[in-house]
Amino acid sequence: MKELLNYPQVFQVNPEYVQLNPAFRDYSERSARVDEVLREWRAGEKFLTLRGWREECHEVRAQFNTLPLFKMDRSATCLFGIRKYGVDINGYVMDPVKGLSIWLQKRSPNKQTWPGYWDNMVSGGLSVGYSINETAIKEAGEEASIPNNLIAKLKSAGCVSLFFESERGLFPNTEFVYDLELPPDFVPSNNDGEVETFELLPVNECLERILSSHFKTTSVPVALDFLIRHGYITAENEPNFIQIVELLHVPLQTMYNQPQKKCRLAANGEAIESLDRI
Repeated sequence: MKELLNYPQVFQVNPEYVQLNPAFRDYSERSARVDEVLREWRAGEKFLTLRGWREECHEVRAQFNTLPLFKMDRSATCLFGIRKYGVDINGYVMDPVKGLSIWLQKRSPNKQTWPGYWDNMVSGGLSVGYSINETAIKEAGEEASIPNNLIAKLKSAGCVSLFFESERGLFPNTEFVYDLELPPDFVPSNNDGEVETFELLPVNECLERILSSHFKTTSVPVALDFLIRHGYITAENEPNFIQIVELLHVPLQTMYNQPQKKCRLAANGEAIESLDRI
């Protein structure tokens, strides 16, 4: 907030909310003006999270199915508590001996976030210009070299929502989840340098890995959701089953759409909602 006060031409700080300057005319102008501030912060090393600058933007929306208001580098969204959306693919094999087995990836030690941690087989943020399905297919090719004949079997399995806080900022995330059954003889391989290795684990070993301190925290909900949907975590074997299921679906859409003081501006026929609604 102290930093925002230094940019009154971009951010208008009111007692109850912060909004972008309503004089900004459109998506492009809002994006450009916010980007100027973020790049100044990055150059001045103001915030830890901006060390992970990606030159990859996420779009900022009032609600997921509404028009984007502007875009910002994905490393900066957590400074504002902006909701992020991503895609996760659970790759699994029905092994004739070990039963259901799940592919996990170990993230590259050079990753800006969670380096060297274990993760779901494929995951990635929803970037500007890509739909949910397009993101899933793109990430499957880049991270795991999954060919077209196998990715055609991808099945949508809903979504999980979570709210995570760290020294980098606030992460209200919704992950669109897919399941992909793979043949026993297929071994994923990485194309983009972001994965160190892959490992196929039977359910019990996979659960141990997920609950260890070496698994990416924000990916745990996706893995638990998979094990619940496939009947391996149940109300009979997990005393906190109902609480866990609820926590896998934090109602972000409702929380972020509570009636609040807001400002609308009609500009070139476009309805613009202020930042307090995002």
